[in-house]
Amino acid sequence: MAASVTKIAYQTMQQGKSLLGIAHKQVSTQLMDLVAPKANAETIPIRAETLQALRTSMDYLLERDWLEAEQGLYPTSQLFDAPWLDWMLRYPLVWLDLPNIWNRRLRRDVRDLPNNVDISNFPDYYLQNFHHQTDGYLSDRSAELYDLQVELLFNGTADAMRRRILKPLKERLSRANLASGALRILDVASGTGRTLRQLRGAFSSAQLVGLDLSNAYLRQANRWLSQLPGELPQLVQGNAEALPFQNESMQAVSCVFLLHELPAEAREAVLAEAFRVLVPGGVLVLADSVQLADSPQFQPVMENFRRVFHEPYYRDYIGDQIETRLSRVGFTEIKGETWFMTRIWCASKPEIG
Repeated sequence: MAASVTKIAYQTMQQGKSLLGIAHKQVSTQLMDLVAPKANAETIPIRAETLQALRTSMDYLLERDWLEAEQGLYPTSQLFDAPWLDWMLRYPLVWLDLPNIWNRRLRRDVRDLPNNVDISNFPDYYLQNFHHQTDGYLSDRSAELYDLQVELLFNGTADAMRRRILKPLKERLSRANLASGALRILDVASGTGRTLRQLRGAFSSAQLVGLDLSNAYLRQANRWLSQLPGELPQLVQGNAEALPFQNESMQAVSCVFLLHELPAEAREAVLAEAFRVLVPGGVLVLADSVQLADSPQFQPVMENFRRVFHEPYYRDYIGDQIETRLSRVGFTEIKGETWFMTRIWCASKPEIG
C-alpha cells in the first residue's frame, strides 16, 4: 500500500513538472515573439506522431525510473530529491534573465562572458554562451539557475535521465574482477553535482570525486552536496582532456551531458583520459543526447534543439560514432541503450591477462 501511494506521489510530481516545463516554454516563446520577434529561431514543425512518440518514450523512462528505485538500485527518496523552495525562489530570476538572452541572440553574440574571467584558464571552445546562457558556465548566477533551467527544458525528466547510468554501472562493477578496497568513482563534468548526489545514493560507501572546469559550478555543487549525510565528495577544478589523476586510480568513471558540448577531437581526448585513469576491469558510463543512429524518429527535435539553443558542436555530435571512439581508445564490452532523449553507453577497460 505504501509503495502504491509513493508511486502515485511520484507520478503526480512528474506530471506537475512536465506541465510546468511545457507551460514555461510556450509562454516564454510567445513573449519573445511579441517583444523580440527577430530573436526567435525558425524551427521545424513537430508532427503529431513525433509528439506521441516523445510522450510514450517519456512515460517509459519514468516507469523505469520508479521500477529501478523499487528494486533498490537507488533509494526511493532520490525520486523526490529536488530543492523545491530554492527553485521556487529562483524561478522569477529565470524570467528576469530572458531579455538578456534575447538581446544576445539578436546581436548573435555567443561570447558574452564576465569581464573578470581569466580566459587563459579555459580551452577556447568552452568560452561561449552555451544555450545562450548568461555568463556561459563562468559565474555564480549561471550556476544558481542551471538546474532549474535544465528541468524546465526537459519537462522535469533531467534527473530521471541522469539516473539511467546507475543500473549499468552497478551491474558492470558487480561482475568486474576488481581488487578489494574502497570503490573510487570519478564523475567528469560534475557541474552542480546532481549526478554526484545520485551516485551517493546508489554507492553509499564509495569515495566520490567530481571534476569540472568551472569554479562557480563547483561552488554550487559544494553547497548542494553539503546537505547530504556522509562523506563530502572531493571536488576538483580541471579539464577532462587532461585529468589531474594518476593512471589506474579509479574503479569507475561517469560522464553526463558533456560530449555534445565538445568538438570531436576533445570528445575522444576525454574518453582516452577516462581509459587512462581506470584500473583494469574498471567501468566507464556515459549519458548524453540521443543521436540520429539510435533515434531517427526524433531528428526534427534534435534539429530544433540546435536551432533554438546555441550548441555549436551538437550537429557533429548527433552523427558521431561514440562506440567507435570508445573502441579506438581501448574500451571493450561497449553497450548502448536509449531512454527518452538520452543515450547511455557503458564500457569496460580490459582486465590484465
